[in-house]
Amino acid sequence: MIYATSSPLLSTPLLGAALAPTDLAILAVYLLATVVWGAWPRKGSQTAEGYLLGGRNVAWPVLLMSIIATETSTVTFLSLPGQSFVQGGDLTFLQITLGYIVGRLLVIGLLLPEFFRGQAFTAYEVLEERFGPGVRQAASVLFLLCRTFADGLRLFLTGLALQQALGWDLPSCVAAITVATAIYATLGGVASVVWNDAVQLTVYTTGALIAAWLIVQAVPGGVGAIYDFGTETGRFHLFDFDLGVFGGRMTFWSGLIGGAILSLATHGVDHLMVQRYLCARSRRSAAIALGLSGPLVAMQFLLFLLIGVGLATFYAAAPGAEGLTGDQAFAAFLANNTPVGIRGLLFAAVIAAAMSTLSSSLNSSAGVAVRDVLRPLIGAKGADSVRIAQAATIVFALLQAAVAIGAYSTNLESSVINLVLSIAGFTTGVLVGLFALGILRGKSRPVTAGVALAAGVLAGVALFSWNAISEPDDRVHWTWNALIASTTTLAAGYAAAFLLERKPADPT
Repeated sequence: MIYATSSPLLSTPLLGAALAPTDLAILAVYLLATVVWGAWPRKGSQTAEGYLLGGRNVAWPVLLMSIIATETSTVTFLSLPGQSFVQGGDLTFLQITLGYIVGRLLVIGLLLPEFFRGQAFTAYEVLEERFGPGVRQAASVLFLLCRTFADGLRLFLTGLALQQALGWDLPSCVAAITVATAIYATLGGVASVVWNDAVQLTVYTTGALIAAWLIVQAVPGGVGAIYDFGTETGRFHLFDFDLGVFGGRMTFWSGLIGGAILSLATHGVDHLMVQRYLCARSRRSAAIALGLSGPLVAMQFLLFLLIGVGLATFYAAAPGAEGLTGDQAFAAFLANNTPVGIRGLLFAAVIAAAMSTLSSSLNSSAGVAVRDVLRPLIGAKGADSVRIAQAATIVFALLQAAVAIGAYSTNLESSVINLVLSIAGFTTGVLVGLFALGILRGKSRPVTAGVALAAGVLAGVALFSWNAISEPDDRVHWTWNALIASTTTLAAGYAAAFLLERKPADPT
């Protein structure tokens, strides 16, 4: 378990007293307001297009905020500062944002035209046009598995933060977040989700800025002392030009190349993000929102990494801080070193980061399940039913909560941020390979896509197996997962097409 430590900073009595009645009231009001605002009936949500795509009429500033909020979960809020907090930590994680920006430009140029060619409901309709309905369904199932597992882990980390603040058992914390989010995601549809994302982005960004200010105030010497400590310990080191295929360090090349393919995957073929583009009023609006999100996410990452440097400075002189891990440091500061009232607001920010990702995941998963997987079974009329989409939303809420509680029961010890990104990189990398095969080759036989998909999955299994048995310095860095999965899938697809789709020789 990530929070297993003997540090007195995290002792049980202190945890139980972390939130005063005022803090609890602020947290309760925030949760209630979020649910009421999200569940409020919105025009057009009574149809499938309105419920799953917001009537294709959402303005780009709202979509921009939703994109950023969706990809910024509690993992970012609590774990990212740990990248610069730990001994030997620095700012090198920021290098991946260069790849994120490049990847978004690739999505705008290569994939947005495909999504806006017709009236698509999901990202995977493109695959049906190229390979047939079976491949569309297989890709959709892969997406659903990825979302359920990865976002369940994000929910797990949020539950740990609430457990630290409230002293509740983790299943109760997970249940509280899941129920609150599922109510407005189920009743309000995607319009509710994106507008709540905008509010939640504002809340947790404000919370992060307040936390940064409190850290500066808590360190004797303020900004100057943090700068001196960060310089002396190498925490402001940014660029590393090693190739970075193996080992645990982020490098310029793994960030630029691996990050670009990862962003192409997560923002180009993952319906969690594609759903936002399909909600836009036009392809141009979607492109503006996606293009601006890259630099803004880079600024956000920089803020959290600098918070980590500040935390390292603060805890350098704190007795008992030796037991703190990177995933613990920020949550421990929020729970134990912030004033009453502000503490409630900051934990509301933690919850906001979680709810924005969870709500988006639930709604997008419901859309894919109903439109791509269940449609052949329930027919077009059933696929257009809002009630069935709502039922699917509830099912995925229960599944993700089960993953979170399962992670707690198995005493997960891996760095959550790297594990989540590894899962996303592998599964969406396979989908990138399929999309690339379809775009580059045009229509192919379903068996060709099936071989490509199987090869990509096997490559992922082999990669995870290698990393599981290898020493840390011999493990493939997670930023390369999407590139390995996508190139394997694409190469296998071309090989299968060459062997299986060759025209017979002319007998004359």
